[in-house]
Amino acid sequence: MIKEIEIVCSPEQHEDNVALQRLAAAALKISTQQITGLKILKRSIDARGRKVVYRMQVRVFVGEPYQPETYLIKYPNVKDAKPVIIIGAGPAGLFAALQCIESGLKPIILERGKDVKQRRRDLANINKQGLVNPESNYCFGEGGAGTYSDGKLYTRSTKRGDVNQVLKTFVAHGAEEDILIDARPHIGTNKLPGIITAIRETIQNAGGEIHFDTKVTGLIVDFGKIKGVKTLDGKTWKADAVILATGHSARDIFEMLHRQNILIEAKPFALGVRIEHPQEIIDRAQYHCDDRGEYLPPSYYSLVEQVDGRGVFSFCMCPGGIIAPCSTEDKEIVVNGWSPSKRNNPYANSGTVVQVNLEDVPVDNADPFKLLRFQQQVEQLAFTAGGGNLVAPAQRMVDFVEGRTSTDLPKNSYLPGTNSVDLKNVLPNWIAASLQKALPIFGKKMKGYYTNEAVLVGVESRTSSPIKVPRDKETLQHPQVAGLFPCGEGAGYAGGIISAAIDGINCALAAVKAL
Repeated sequence: MIKEIEIVCSPEQHEDNVALQRLAAAALKISTQQITGLKILKRSIDARGRKVVYRMQVRVFVGEPYQPETYLIKYPNVKDAKPVIIIGAGPAGLFAALQCIESGLKPIILERGKDVKQRRRDLANINKQGLVNPESNYCFGEGGAGTYSDGKLYTRSTKRGDVNQVLKTFVAHGAEEDILIDARPHIGTNKLPGIITAIRETIQNAGGEIHFDTKVTGLIVDFGKIKGVKTLDGKTWKADAVILATGHSARDIFEMLHRQNILIEAKPFALGVRIEHPQEIIDRAQYHCDDRGEYLPPSYYSLVEQVDGRGVFSFCMCPGGIIAPCSTEDKEIVVNGWSPSKRNNPYANSGTVVQVNLEDVPVDNADPFKLLRFQQQVEQLAFTAGGGNLVAPAQRMVDFVEGRTSTDLPKNSYLPGTNSVDLKNVLPNWIAASLQKALPIFGKKMKGYYTNEAVLVGVESRTSSPIKVPRDKETLQHPQVAGLFPCGEGAGYAGGIISAAIDGINCALAAVKAL
C-alpha cells in the first residue's frame, strides 16, 4: 500500500530519513519495519510558532517496493523538420525550443550573446573593471538574465501552465530533486550554467540549432505574415513562425519593431533600490532566535505596503546573496541580486521597488518609449552619482528616511563598489517619498528590518519590461503580424524563470497550431 500523509518535524529531523520513517510510522500506526520507502513530496518551513518546524507531505511505501521517479525525457530528432526561429536563449527561448522539438518542429535559436562559458569573462570585466559589453553581460547571453540571477523558481503562474513540467525538465538536466519539493525552490547561480549547457546539448542532439553572437536586426514581413529575420552579419533566416523571446532589456529590439511599424506599447513597471542587510538580522527576525543554527537555511522575507495608493514591495529576495551590476549599456547603473546554491554569503538583499504607472510620466501617451526613456534617465543619473566604473550610489537605510547623507557605508556585497550619496537626488521625488514612508512600516512588520546596518544601493530598475509587445489572447500572435509570437519577460508576459519558461512552452504550442 502507498499512503500520502503530512508530518511535522524539527529542523534537526528534516533530512534524517530514519527519524522521518519513525514519524510516518507513528502517524500510520504501524511499525517502522513495515515501511519500505519514503519520498518527500513537498516541504516548507513554518516559523509562525515559538519553535520553527518543517511541514512535509510524504509518500510512504508500506510492504511494497519503493519506486523512485525518473525524469529523463526522450526527444525526437527534428533535424529535417519545419523550422521555427526563436530570438533569445533565455528561459522562454530555451523552453520554447524544447517544446518545439517535442511537437516535431525544428527550433533555430538566435542569441546575440555568448555561451555560458565565454560569458563569464565579460561578467568578470563588469565586476572588476566596470566594463560593460553591450552584447554579453548579466542580461544577454546563453540562459538570459536567469543564468546569473540566482535561479529562484518560485512563481504564482500556475494558471498559465504546468510548473511541475518545467521543474522536472530542470531536474532532467542536472538540477537537484529538491526543487520539486521545496515551497520556494532555488537552483543557485553556481549550478545554473551547467544546467543551461545541458539543455543546449539536448536541443542540439535532437537536431535543433543554437547560434551565439547572432544579433537579429530586422524581421522579414510579407503582406502581414512573418517570413523570417535578418541578422547583423547580413544573413537571412527563413521561417513561417518566429518566437520573440529577447528579455526585458533588449531595447534595440523595441526600436527595431517601432522602425518597422510593428505595434508596441508602454507598460507599467516598478523602480527603486536593492536593500542589503546582514543575513543574521533577517534570520533573527524570521526565526525568532539569536542563531538559526546549522539545520535551518538562511531566511527570506516578502514585504508589501500601499503608500498613498501606490504599491511598494520587495522583489527577488536573495538570502545569503550578492548584489550584481546588471547594466547593459555604458554610463548606466542597474543592480540585481543572486545567491549561490548554498546561500552562504553573509548578506541578504532584495529589490525594494515602487509602482511606476503610465500617468507618472507626463509626456505623450502615444509614445511607446516614454517609460523606457524614464527608466534609462534614472539609470544614467545613478551612474553619474556613483562616480563612474559602475560604482553604485548608496545610503544607509535610516539616513535615507531621515534625509541625511551617510558619513560612511557598511561593508556590502556589491563588487564594483559604492559611493555615499543622498538617494533623493537620484530617485524621482515620488519614488523616494514612497520608499521613505514604506521602510519604517516594513520595520514594524519585521523586527530589526529598519536599521542603519542596512544599505540601499541604486538603482533596481529592470523589474520588468517598460514596453509590451501586444499579442492575441487566443493565438498568441502579434495582431499585425501573423506568425510572430511575442514571448516572455521582454514582451510583457512573464516575470521570472518559471513564468518565462511556461510562456515559452505556450508560444511554441501556439506556433505548432499555427503551422
